[in-house]
Amino acid sequence: MDPSEVTQLIEAGFDGAIVKVMSNDNTHFEALVVAAEFAGKRPLARHQLVYKCLGSLMGNEIHAMSIKALTPEEWREAGGGA
Repeated sequence: MDPSEVTQLIEAGFDGAIVKVMSNDNTHFEALVVAAEFAGKRPLARHQLVYKCLGSLMGNEIHAMSIKALTPEEWREAGGGA
Protein backbone atom coordinates (compact mmCIF):
# COMPACT_ATOMS: atom_id res chain seq x y z
CA MET A 1 0.00 0.00 0.00
CA ASP A 2 1.09 3.50 -0.72
CA PRO A 3 1.43 5.87 2.29
CA SER A 4 -1.03 8.29 0.67
CA GLU A 5 -3.69 5.55 0.60
CA VAL A 6 -3.11 4.81 4.29
CA THR A 7 -3.27 8.54 5.04
CA GLN A 8 -6.66 8.83 3.31
CA LEU A 9 -8.09 5.88 5.23
CA ILE A 10 -7.02 7.33 8.57
CA GLU A 11 -8.22 10.83 7.67
CA ALA A 12 -11.64 9.39 6.81
CA GLY A 13 -11.96 8.07 10.37
CA PHE A 14 -11.30 11.34 12.18
CA ASP A 15 -12.78 14.83 11.86
CA GLY A 16 -10.13 17.39 10.98
CA ALA A 17 -7.16 15.23 11.94
CA ILE A 18 -3.57 15.88 10.95
CA VAL A 19 -2.27 12.64 9.46
CA LYS A 20 1.24 11.95 8.18
CA VAL A 21 2.20 8.45 7.05
CA MET A 22 5.65 7.35 5.92
CA SER A 23 7.02 4.06 4.60
CA ASN A 24 10.23 2.84 2.99
CA ASP A 25 8.77 -0.42 1.68
CA ASN A 26 4.95 0.06 1.53
CA THR A 27 4.36 -2.67 4.13
CA HIS A 28 5.94 -1.15 7.26
CA PHE A 29 4.58 2.27 8.17
CA GLU A 30 5.06 5.11 10.62
CA ALA A 31 2.06 7.31 11.30
CA LEU A 32 1.54 10.57 13.11
CA VAL A 33 -2.11 11.18 13.88
CA VAL A 34 -3.27 14.33 15.66
CA ALA A 35 -6.96 14.16 16.54
CA ALA A 36 -9.30 15.63 19.13
CA GLU A 37 -10.89 12.16 19.53
CA PHE A 38 -7.78 11.06 21.46
CA ALA A 39 -8.52 13.38 24.41
CA GLY A 40 -8.83 11.42 27.65
CA LYS A 41 -7.76 8.14 26.02
CA ARG A 42 -4.74 6.03 26.87
CA PRO A 43 -2.21 5.14 24.16
CA LEU A 44 -3.68 1.67 23.54
CA ALA A 45 -7.18 3.09 22.99
CA ARG A 46 -5.75 5.71 20.63
CA HIS A 47 -3.97 3.05 18.59
CA GLN A 48 -7.14 0.97 18.46
CA LEU A 49 -9.01 3.94 16.96
CA VAL A 50 -6.36 4.19 14.23
CA TYR A 51 -6.44 0.43 13.60
CA LYS A 52 -10.23 0.62 13.25
CA CYS A 53 -9.77 2.99 10.30
CA LEU A 54 -7.55 0.42 8.58
CA GLY A 55 -9.64 -2.67 9.29
CA SER A 56 -8.44 -5.91 7.69
CA LEU A 57 -5.49 -4.16 6.02
CA MET A 58 -3.65 -4.43 9.35
CA GLY A 59 -1.61 -7.61 9.35
CA ASN A 60 -2.17 -8.06 5.63
CA GLU A 61 -1.25 -5.24 3.24
CA ILE A 62 0.01 -3.31 6.26
CA HIS A 63 2.47 -5.63 7.94
CA ALA A 64 3.38 -3.26 10.78
CA MET A 65 2.66 0.30 11.86
CA SER A 66 4.31 2.52 14.41
CA ILE A 67 1.79 5.12 15.60
CA LYS A 68 2.29 8.43 17.35
CA ALA A 69 -1.22 9.51 18.38
CA LEU A 70 -1.59 12.95 19.93
CA THR A 71 -4.34 15.39 20.80
CA PRO A 72 -4.10 18.84 19.18
CA GLU A 73 -2.98 20.26 22.55
CA GLU A 74 -0.22 17.63 22.91
CA TRP A 75 0.85 18.36 19.33
CA ARG A 76 1.10 22.10 20.06
CA GLU A 77 3.06 21.43 23.28
CA ALA A 78 5.48 19.28 21.26
CA GLY A 79 6.03 22.22 18.89
CA GLY A 80 4.08 20.74 16.01
CA GLY A 81 1.36 23.33 15.88
CA ALA A 82 3.69 26.30 15.75
